[in-house]
Amino acid sequence: MNRPATDAYVASGRLDDDIRRWLDEDVGGGDLTTVAVVPTDTQARGFLRTKESGVIAGLAVAERVFAMANPPPEIRFMAEDGDRVPAGVTLAEIAGMAESVLTRERLALNIIQRMSGIATATAHMVYLVRPHGARILDTRKTAPGLRALDKWAVVIGGGHNHRFGLYDMILVKDNHIAAAGGVANAIRAAVEFRARQNPDLLIEVEVRSVEELHIALSEAGVDRLLLDNMVSVEGGSVNTSRLAEAVALVGGRVATEASGNVTERTVAAIAATGVDFISVGALTHSVRALDVSLDITLDR
Repeated sequence: MNRPATDAYVASGRLDDDIRRWLDEDVGGGDLTTVAVVPTDTQARGFLRTKESGVIAGLAVAERVFAMANPPPEIRFMAEDGDRVPAGVTLAEIAGMAESVLTRERLALNIIQRMSGIATATAHMVYLVRPHGARILDTRKTAPGLRALDKWAVVIGGGHNHRFGLYDMILVKDNHIAAAGGVANAIRAAVEFRARQNPDLLIEVEVRSVEELHIALSEAGVDRLLLDNMVSVEGGSVNTSRLAEAVALVGGRVATEASGNVTERTVAAIAATGVDFISVGALTHSVRALDVSLDITLDR
């Protein structure tokens, strides 16, 4: 599995600022329960364990959550981000002040569970398309404020990142095409903008029909074509005929990306059409968290 460094997604200073904000959201003026029932200076030991199998992600972020405690607990990792593990595996042992561990327990678990859920779902999609060579992409359908972590988890799971935001790529979609007065007008405007502003920008254009595809192919400057909603499920079977026709018409002249109706059931058939990329919004907008727990005992 891929194990990108923390700074590749969230610069360490920015990540610490985010963690402080998340802790403030959860702890506020203090952890009343811990202060009320746990004697001062109590030492504790926590064991981070999986309760189901999956691909682990978020350990590097959770490490920063605990490292910012005063004093920080000691953490010994038995796994690392990107590892595929079964249920019942101990991922880490955390030893230190009970207050430091208890107050940060929920935030650390929330991060690990969400990121591991995304990484696990991504790894499954990657496995399903592997025989065909298509690459699985994420989308901008991420939780507000968590985009970097969501996209980081996709890469840990073996997927690839699409654009991070509206600022790093030109992606001309249906509403842009309508506002520009058609596919050709939109492409020409995008190409002219790129020439003026930044020649390194990629231009991707969404097409929804063979007619739009022919128009897009007749214009110069497009780097990737987004073949949208060309797959349907009919009578219990996956119909990819429109998508296959579109990929054949492109003939490798530009990269192709499929989107719409992408599920575990359809993704292999989509990949079999020869499309280069498959974007899957569900990886991040419909996350099922991986079940991970932190069991704490007194350190005697």
